Amino acid sequence: MSSPGADEFEREPVPERAWLGFRSFVGMYAGEHCAGTELMIGPLFVASGVAAFDVVVGLLVGNALAVLSWVLITAPVATRARLTLYRQLERICGRQLVTLYNLANGVMFCFLAGAMITVSATAVGVWIDFPMPGLDDVYPTGAGWVLAVLGVGALISIVAASGYRMVARVANIAAPWMVLVFVAFGLVGLRGFLVETGARVDSAAALWDLAETAIWKGSDPQPGQAKFTFWHVAFFAWFCNGAMHLGMSDLSVLRFARRARYGFASAAGMYVGHFLAWLSASVLYALQLHRDPGNTDVLPGPMAYQACGLAGLVCVVVAGWTTANPTIYRAGLAFQAVLPRASRFRVTLLTGLVATLAGMFPAIAMQLLGFVALYGLVLVPMGAVVFADFFVLPRLGLSPWWAERSGRRVHPAAAVAWLGTLAAALLTVQLGGLEIFFASLPAWLFAIVVYVAVSAVIQRRAAAPRSAEVPR
Repeated sequence: MSSPGADEFEREPVPERAWLGFRSFVGMYAGEHCAGTELMIGPLFVASGVAAFDVVVGLLVGNALAVLSWVLITAPVATRARLTLYRQLERICGRQLVTLYNLANGVMFCFLAGAMITVSATAVGVWIDFPMPGLDDVYPTGAGWVLAVLGVGALISIVAASGYRMVARVANIAAPWMVLVFVAFGLVGLRGFLVETGARVDSAAALWDLAETAIWKGSDPQPGQAKFTFWHVAFFAWFCNGAMHLGMSDLSVLRFARRARYGFASAAGMYVGHFLAWLSASVLYALQLHRDPGNTDVLPGPMAYQACGLAGLVCVVVAGWTTANPTIYRAGLAFQAVLPRASRFRVTLLTGLVATLAGMFPAIAMQLLGFVALYGLVLVPMGAVVFADFFVLPRLGLSPWWAERSGRRVHPAAAVAWLGTLAAALLTVQLGGLEIFFASLPAWLFAIVVYVAVSAVIQRRAAAPRSAEVPR
């Protein structure tokens, strides 16, 4: 999510008077990453047949790598240059290439917001009886589902279009309460297993035995889901927010941080949302399968209602709401950058409509693990361009911010690094058999090499100035 000051200093470095303290980032990361998607991702781990050791240790390791990516890569660039990602890319890549990037970014945000709208709509299905989607459904399941998604999407879009202050107000009110409900989901799920199995958990060893034999059993995955191992979990946890850290989207947030070490605030989101909330939600789904192995539907609304009644149902609605709001807001800003003369309010409403239409198709939410991996893969190579431009080029005697210095609207090195890397990665996934969960890291490294190599050729041919005036 954007920082409270994200509507200021869009074209210049953030001045010292606007820098923020550590607490500001702890609250932001905790609120954004304990959200609606957690209610889908946790159950999908169970649907992917993950084992207890693989999911618990994989999440510990993967989330640690994500935090270190924020601390060691994103935050240093953010606190030295203090520019938004958009401004950084404009100076590096040129206006036209950044426009293409914004279109890609906005579209991916729309689909992600659509999945969150899907999550909230499953709660409406508990109040109003209509057919809801199953794990393998692709298309809308009926008029009731369509109307529920439309209603939820319309409310979310209006809040997002009302501006950042409204988005932030809704999130700040809801986030602390949601964390408590997620904890309750896990505790109620564990209690359900104790009642169902008659097991006694009087030690850590007994709890681990229950986890291995009843919750995360390492069984065959549900149809249409990939089989998850330790490496799948670790890489997914690392790169599910790859667009934010290695993809550098959080430059726009961390440019307000007083020090680079404030990147450690991301641990609040990773270990509250991407550890505690994922595990709690997966316990609920495992309990559902234990009670009825034929009920493989991943529907956060009914699961939460059975666990915590009305509080659980409200949590599902609010969790999807608070995450979709800033996502649609971000997408609207990305599209407005393409159409700067258009009204932000109208652009954001239109963006919300696109996200709502996407939310009608449950395949996006039911395949959320794969979609999130694709989302990171699309945007991570451009983060590699920023990293290489900031850290690598000056050390090789090459000029950063080449588009701005040369007056080009498209920097060929950035275009080749981004689009070439993306094409090569997708071909490797489709034809080479590499699972998409593992594609982002090699793509990031490959994009650095390509960008540096092509930049060296271009600048040496043009006899480019060798000064490196990036703020240090």
